[in-house]
Amino acid sequence: MANSEISKGIFPIDISALSENTILFPFIKKDLEYGFDALEPHIDTATMQVHYNGHHTTYTNNFNNFVSNDVPETERTLVKILTNVGNYNDPIKNNGGGYFNHLIFWKMLTPNSTLTPLGTSATAIINKFGSFDNFKKAFGDAAATRFGSGWAWLSVGLDGELFISSTANQNNPIMDVVEPKGLPILALDVWEHAYYLKHQNRRNEYINSFWNVVNWEEVERRYQEAKGIIGK
Repeated sequence: MANSEISKGIFPIDISALSENTILFPFIKKDLEYGFDALEPHIDTATMQVHYNGHHTTYTNNFNNFVSNDVPETERTLVKILTNVGNYNDPIKNNGGGYFNHLIFWKMLTPNSTLTPLGTSATAIINKFGSFDNFKKAFGDAAATRFGSGWAWLSVGLDGELFISSTANQNNPIMDVVEPKGLPILALDVWEHAYYLKHQNRRNEYINSFWNVVNWEEVERRYQEAKGIIGK
């Protein structure tokens, strides 16, 4: 399910309790919690090295440069910038989104996946989609049908319900210029740099591999956090 872009407008609820709200300028690239080779054979070592050391580094450095020039000192928190990103130029949106999205994405991956959802998020997924297999198909379809580069998301919406969406480029559901809005709990990067060294143009292979390394403990943590923020 692809989302549509809309005119700017501040995120409609207070999300200051979101974990990433503690991230302040200057923004740093955090260390991975696993080795580059830890996700083999599902995500290959070479891809992880290029993705983390190359692309993520570039987004981080560019974001810092643009923020230092174009964002007032009182506004330089990650969440505040992204929830008001319609007030800024495209380089801030693109690099800020790239920085935020990858921070989440690395945490979504683990060499020790439980392979299936846990706790309250598992119940919510089954209630919303009917079964885990139904959810995987819907999420996989969102990732596979994203034209060009972008992301697939599972988020908690403003009504407290789960929804699946996809965004173009480095956009994400907490941006004021994106609909539907929500707090993401699962993310999949479908830019070609995330999979092309191993899978070439076979994006579906990459999507299928992703299910072997999902960090469902982090999904559950983010779900509980999101529900607490939204309060529904």
